[in-house]
Amino acid sequence: MRKSIATVSVSGSLTEKLEAVARAGFDGVEIFENDLLGCPLPPERIRERAEGLGLGIDLYQPFRDFEAVAPDRLADNLRRAEHKFQVMERLGADTLLVCSNVSPGAVDDDALAAEQLRLLAERAAGHGIRIAYEALAWGRHVDTYLHAWRIVRMADHPNLGTCLDSFHILSRGSDPGGIEAIPGDKIFFLQLADAPLLAMDVLQWSRHYRCFPGQGGFDLAGLLAHVLRTGYAGPLSLEIFNDSFRQADTGRTAVDAMRSLIALEESVAQVLGTGSPLPRSVQPDGFAFAELATRDHHRLGGLLGALGFARTGQHATKPVELWEQGRARILLNRTRPDSLVDTSLVSIGLESPDRLCVARAKSLLSPVLPPPSRPPTRRRSTPSRRRTAPNCSSADVGSRPGARTSIRRRRPRATSAASTTWR
Repeated sequence: MRKSIATVSVSGSLTEKLEAVARAGFDGVEIFENDLLGCPLPPERIRERAEGLGLGIDLYQPFRDFEAVAPDRLADNLRRAEHKFQVMERLGADTLLVCSNVSPGAVDDDALAAEQLRLLAERAAGHGIRIAYEALAWGRHVDTYLHAWRIVRMADHPNLGTCLDSFHILSRGSDPGGIEAIPGDKIFFLQLADAPLLAMDVLQWSRHYRCFPGQGGFDLAGLLAHVLRTGYAGPLSLEIFNDSFRQADTGRTAVDAMRSLIALEESVAQVLGTGSPLPRSVQPDGFAFAELATRDHHRLGGLLGALGFARTGQHATKPVELWEQGRARILLNRTRPDSLVDTSLVSIGLESPDRLCVARAKSLLSPVLPPPSRPPTRRRSTPSRRRTAPNCSSADVGSRPGARTSIRRRRPRATSAASTTWR
């Protein structure tokens, strides 16, 4: 299925986000209005940039506090809407997300809400735009997806549909089974987010603790199965509000995002009983290494020595040391002195004799390193000094089952660019 992500989900400027999202393999984006306002480029240039990267602009958001209001407020809201439509035409976006009203002035009147949303949809149709109405979990009067769907059905306009958001549905404990009562062609958009199960204000929970599918406690595979049974054929889109993600590396976060959607597709295939889109999982049969990043490698090296580890190798070009005790291996990666973290576990290497694990890792976007070449070298007369070690560190991240290369303790040897050189 088509895969999309909201620009609010990753860090950086809007152009940086678009480039990272495209590199990660996404098909489209949701443009969050604040990202557009903070970008020095006009909407036309953003459209050109997205098209050049192979990205569609699947949604523009948000449009807040529109429906179920007094006549004077409605006139103001329609003027706001016309401005949004003009911006969307310049962007090339054809779907506008309208959130359920949260303002104190909203009226608890479904018929009025449906009438005003129908008027909005009629105005949108003149611009070739659709309206996706979403129930916020903290909406003033509309806070469940079935309530939003009742209003959409009452309005009965071809350019008005609903947007389903997994967080707003599952955070309230709503039964997602009711989704199957909604025709697939009236689900205009689907937003996916996981979250840890927390007992806290739902607004703060949503704004700060959303995470990618598989990282939280929601049953997203079950919810997505209900959505797909309706015949929904739109994008699977991630909308993640997370303080940590907005400070993390843009490219790495985008790849993690895509990986989570690929894994979710596998999980929902199991629920639906369809064939898995991924090669089967393979059980590792051992650990190749654990890698620690530290600012104070002398202190940590002393600790490893006290634990019986011996320093047996040094990367030829990177500040990475190999420490071994029997079959246990630790890579010690020296970080910059100004690093915010003193010591952390940054990677774990696993071993498997089954090369199918490489195909699976590759389908989950792990870069694959080819087997190391063996250039001519002078044979050593003391082969007992040769030892084996993992063939990658986080600096050479790759997926190779049980891959190892030679280490020579003092003299570096020639090696291919794809492999790790130890001395």
